[in-house]
Amino acid sequence: MSGPVLKTHTLGCKVNQYETEYIREGLHQIGYQDAESDQPADLCIVNTCTVTNEGDSKSRQIIRRMARQNPDSRIIVMGCYATRDPEAVAALPNVAEVVTDKRELPDLLGRFGVIDIPDGISRFGNRHRAYVKVQDGCLLRCSYCIIPKVRPQMYSRPMQPILEEVRRLVGNGFREIVLTGVHLGHYGVDWNVHKPKSEWTRLSNLVRNIAELPDLPGDFRIRLSSIEATEVTRELIDVMAEYPNRVCPHLHICLQSGSEDVLRRMNRRWGTRRFIDRCKMVRDRLDRPAITTDIIVGFPGESEAEFEETCQTARACGFSKIHIFPFSARRDTPAATMDGQLDKATKSRRGRELAAIESELRSDYFASLRGMDLRVLIESLDPESDHLVGTSCRYTPTSLPKSIGEIGEFAKVVAGDEATNGRLQAR
Repeated sequence: MSGPVLKTHTLGCKVNQYETEYIREGLHQIGYQDAESDQPADLCIVNTCTVTNEGDSKSRQIIRRMARQNPDSRIIVMGCYATRDPEAVAALPNVAEVVTDKRELPDLLGRFGVIDIPDGISRFGNRHRAYVKVQDGCLLRCSYCIIPKVRPQMYSRPMQPILEEVRRLVGNGFREIVLTGVHLGHYGVDWNVHKPKSEWTRLSNLVRNIAELPDLPGDFRIRLSSIEATEVTRELIDVMAEYPNRVCPHLHICLQSGSEDVLRRMNRRWGTRRFIDRCKMVRDRLDRPAITTDIIVGFPGESEAEFEETCQTARACGFSKIHIFPFSARRDTPAATMDGQLDKATKSRRGRELAAIESELRSDYFASLRGMDLRVLIESLDPESDHLVGTSCRYTPTSLPKSIGEIGEFAKVVAGDEATNGRLQAR
């Protein structure tokens, strides 16, 4: 292998994964090549996460491991943990530079000698879906969240570079484009401050423009990553309904708690009744959409009655999947010093109880799809069952016979009557 050797490691969210790919692509332009198996690297990029204490710990572990396995390497550290505690990161072995602001990434590439600084990506590793970052920054003040302190600058990417990036990715064979941002639903908000409302740019405008891209060299679909209930607008739902073969009927709407009192302590913007109503509006407009969510269990002061309210709200919303997180106190957030901090055992028990409810809701959602036509992106072969495995437009892991299609392409299937190992069986 000729040229300098590169290794990357990413922790955390889709935005981080996109930003790592952006750096990889830029470095490839000047001759860097990805390391093979245990080959030592000349340069290591570690993209860190600080959402939880575990994220901080894992970030440090990865940096130390990179230094041990690549003793002659330079390590560049970026990401939210690097922003929050740059001095601690800089003190770790082999760390040559700490990038504390993601807006500096083009400058970082320039310092390495990249002349044609990319305005996006054209590949996303060996995956069949690609993440496209369209927005950065969050201005909310949820009492448990550290992210507004490490990504406070609101920024929406211009529309045209995003459209060109999607065109490149589809041309290179990526069949699913996942739009992502630190606060995806605030796409365009930073542009709208001094405009009349009639001229505002919203996420719905972006989704429509992508869905209407002409003369693309391949078929593709759009999926939205995490979004707040306040940003699930009628205009966005209308675009999803208008382009059912382009926009996946799936929304990941953040709930965090189903208790009104807990939501107030979290400093969230909407109550449970309006959240449930918004889920109903989605279901009334779209055909059997998947609605997934995040829920934190064991928030400070959460009583048994408040936890039960969360369980009832989850049932009322009919989520098809719930990402369950035990509360993790983050230094420098209001929730970290609130009264009523709960013990680990209580948080674990509530997590298990909510997981049992999630399993029931997931089974109910799978059952609602029986006999329905689904479009599945085939992603791999399961060696144990000799079946193909993929993800449907409705975000269901799906197993299908090998004869139906090829890895990396779409297959039109019919949802079967059962699910095995968490996968919907299709024919």
